[in-house]
Amino acid sequence: MIDKREILQMAQRMSLQPNVVEKDYVLGWMLAGISAHDDLRDSWVFKGGTCLKKCFFETYRFSEDLDFTLTDESHLDETFLKRVFGEIGQWIYERAGIEIPADKQDFDIHANPRGSMQCEGKITYRGPVSPNSGGLPRIKLDLLADERLVLAPVKAKVFHPYSDEPTEGIQANCYAYEEVFAEKTRALAERTRPRDLYDVINLFRNADARPTASVMLDVLKQKCDHKGIGLPKLADLEPHRESLASAWEGMLKHQLPSLPLLDAFWSELPAFFDWLVGGRTPVVPAAFSVGAGDRVIRDRVLRLPIGAERQSYLEVIRFAAANRLCVEIDYRNEKGERSQRIVEPYSLRQTQKGDIVLHIWDRSRDAHRSFRIDRIEGARTTNKTFAPRYAIELSPQGPVRVAPAAYRAPAPRTTARPSGGLKYIIQCPVCQKKFTRSTNDRKLNAHKNDWGSKCTGSGRTGHLIDTRY
Repeated sequence: MIDKREILQMAQRMSLQPNVVEKDYVLGWMLAGISAHDDLRDSWVFKGGTCLKKCFFETYRFSEDLDFTLTDESHLDETFLKRVFGEIGQWIYERAGIEIPADKQDFDIHANPRGSMQCEGKITYRGPVSPNSGGLPRIKLDLLADERLVLAPVKAKVFHPYSDEPTEGIQANCYAYEEVFAEKTRALAERTRPRDLYDVINLFRNADARPTASVMLDVLKQKCDHKGIGLPKLADLEPHRESLASAWEGMLKHQLPSLPLLDAFWSELPAFFDWLVGGRTPVVPAAFSVGAGDRVIRDRVLRLPIGAERQSYLEVIRFAAANRLCVEIDYRNEKGERSQRIVEPYSLRQTQKGDIVLHIWDRSRDAHRSFRIDRIEGARTTNKTFAPRYAIELSPQGPVRVAPAAYRAPAPRTTARPSGGLKYIIQCPVCQKKFTRSTNDRKLNAHKNDWGSKCTGSGRTGHLIDTRY
């Protein structure tokens, strides 16, 4: 198990309570244990807000529970669940030292409003900062077997930013990104909770990962039809504005380094529905021009030669950019003069000379500036929102999906490999057509779907779903 200090240091850098960071740490190992279990690996499909945080966007709100759709309803059995989580707990303890007492797990299995069985579980654990006496923290587990899976699940690498990450990484069998987005939109219509609004607008804002509106609408219609509800409408949400406001802080503040204002998210709902139903794609501002030899840095995990402290400043800045929040930066210029600036963060780049530079809009000077990262001496989120005047290039460029073959050790071979070399199976995210390639080139050329019509997925990035010889 990692040292307590690692949790405390990350909590301080992220302006979060240590117990929130500890739970995120344990969630990563729970996902590793579920993925390693033969009975669950391919039949439990990860979804929800924690899936977004752990598998798609690490600069996201921290979450507290694990939601799964089960493809095998027989798993909704108390005896079965106690057995497998006893085995998972032992597996995790042997590898990470996290205690998951088998006698302190609860599984409440009951009929849901649709007459199908579901399970609400509570998984007790003791992590690096858990109390030595009193009640231990718990992870909430929601299991459903009557959800409709519209798209094929994908294998995604789990974001686990801790020093004990397994060398082979952690992976999860999870909803396709388009389906997570659609599921969140359906939840916004059904229960209208603050975290649903926060999630939907955050996903909508990420233009690089935004699916085609027609695909999203088709998936959403199927999800709503299965639940017996109509498509979400802006007018249906209006009566819930007051209840959202009253619950906004209580539901979200502890999950975020800084709480954005509700109005900043509510005000984007009209544009979201114009895109979803009307197909009107929002205009994305142009990016700052790239200098000769400059490289835009949009890595999923930043590993830059700038030291741990400045690395943490960048994570604060990336979070603020994703949430359209201004940042207060302590900066020392080339003359050694120190100042505090309120800025809008936009882009991180490496110059031809090797300097790592943050491009911002300086509110006090009302002008574009570029800050060298090695001269930033502090960064804090504020509750001041901004409407982007340039493209925001600080979040990873679209959700990351990883094929299972990239994380499983190859089986021993006793015979020669077939001739022809390794083949990569790329799937179009729009029409689901598959292409076999000799290189891991995921860019989709113009093509027709299986019905002979031109596919709108041309020019997009496909999903790597398999490799074979």
